[in-house]
Order: sequence, then C-alpha cells, then structure tokens
Amino acid sequence: MRHFFLFFFLLIFACNANTDRTNSKNTPSTMQSKEIDWQGHRGARGLLPENTIPAFLKALEYPKVKTLELDVAISKDRQVIITHEPWMSEHICTKPDGQFVSEAEAKTLKIYEMSYAEIKTYDCGLRGNARFPDQKAMATHKPSLKDMVKAADAKAKELERPLPFYDIEIKSQADYYGIFTPAPADFVALILAELKELDLLERVTLQSFDLNILEAIHQQQAEIVTAQLVENTDSFQDNLQRLSFKPTIYSPYFEVINQQMVDEVHAQGMRLVPWTVNEVTDMRRLLFLGVDGIITDYPNRIEEAL
Repeated sequence: MRHFFLFFFLLIFACNANTDRTNSKNTPSTMQSKEIDWQGHRGARGLLPENTIPAFLKALEYPKVKTLELDVAISKDRQVIITHEPWMSEHICTKPDGQFVSEAEAKTLKIYEMSYAEIKTYDCGLRGNARFPDQKAMATHKPSLKDMVKAADAKAKELERPLPFYDIEIKSQADYYGIFTPAPADFVALILAELKELDLLERVTLQSFDLNILEAIHQQQAEIVTAQLVENTDSFQDNLQRLSFKPTIYSPYFEVINQQMVDEVHAQGMRLVPWTVNEVTDMRRLLFLGVDGIITDYPNRIEEAL
C-alpha cells in the first residue's frame, strides 16, 4: 500500500510539473531570457531632439537598446537625410533667421528642394517638443544618414558595446512622389546605394507604410530585412495579402496587438515589432504576449519594464 501511495504521489507531482512547463511560455523568467529587439524611436525622442545625432548617441547609453529607429527623406543633392517629415516641421524647427517655422510655411520648406548644406542651417532642437516635456532642448540639425551612422558606430566602440542595428523608415506615400520624395524605385535605389557604401546591409531593416516602397525594396534587394508598417485596424492576414511577398517583420501600432496576432505572425515565420510603446505597463503587456521587439521614445524605461 505504501508503494501505491508513493507511486500516486510521484504521478501527481509529475503531472503538475508538466502543466507548469506547458503554461510557462510567457513567465517573467522566459520574458527576460528571450532576446528582445529594443529600438530607440527617432533615437531617444523622449529625452533629446528627435532624429538628431545627440538623440541617437543617447539611446546607445542604454545597454538593452539593440537598434536605432529613424526616418529618411532625400535632399536636392541626393543625400539621405534623417527626418520624420520631408519638410521642416512647424513643431520643432527654426529658420536660419531665428524665426520659428510656421504651420503655413512648413510644407513649402521641402527637404527635397534643399541641399544638405541648406538643411543644416535650420535648427530642429532648440524649441524642444511640447509633447515630450522631459526632452532636453539643444541646438542641433537634421543629419545625413552617413553622418549619423559614422557617429553612432564610433560611439558604440567608445562604449565597448555591440555596433547598433538600424531600422530605417522610408517616408513615402503616393501624393509625395515627385513633390516631397522621389518615386519609389528611385527612392529605394538611393537608400540601397548608401547602405552598400556604409556596409550596412547586414545591420539594417527597411520599413515603410508605403506598399510601393516595400515592393521596390523586394525587387531590388530581396534578401534585405523588411518590415511592413501598419496603422490601420485590419487583420494581420488582410494586411499581409496586400504584398506580393512575405516581409521579415510585421510592425503595427501597439494597441491592436493581442495573443491571436502574435500567434499568427509567428506561425508565418515572421517577427512582431510594435510601435511606439512608451508606458512601462504597455511594455510589460506586450512582452508577456510574446512580441519580438519594442520601439520606444524612452529607452530609459526599459529596465523598469523588465
């Protein structure tokens, strides 16, 4: 009888242990052991002026940050310029004469019609950003991709940390073609030429909301990592079917993500990297669901989330 009870006890213990293993997919320990692609959005927009060299260097001070996220446009002299809008923003930019860029004139100040030398005469940091009260204002300008990558890679070496990856959003939409940006094929060709010159093809993701841009990337450099940016509330399957190929990463707004989406994306062999996640509680929820990366304006909040 004692042997029976011993056997019964061991059987129950084994079943409970197996159940614990089955249900431990997203326990805190597994969440921390999974390598998460933490990305500094526009560098570290919550802390320093967005899409500027100081903001990217600041993001690298946080060891968990693996990737620097940024946006690009093309200048008159065909340089790749880091900027969210393909014009001088009325929210953050100041003209060479010291006057703030106004809403009425912002879209007339096209990056596409300025040389890099002209672009650098506009300050886009001293005004600060009303949406980010913790952001430190400073004099700075929109840099070229080339200048930023050289500075960031040098900073990484100085900090004795791995060289960063770069998640580059190609800012484009149909009504921009030929006005604010080149046509998709030309835009992509310019980006790829720059990436090859910088030897960055193995450390970069190219992302866009513009499906024509994504198709052009696939046609010109099919092996490069691509991310489909999404801001609609359509299903993952519906959005994926709008492309002729399967991108590496699916990148929707973080609030639409649920367990079903995570499972569907992973079933396709893709990664899920939401944007833009700034609250620690949201970061924790997404980590629990099993996302593969998180884009945030506040790299200083990562440790608390973990």
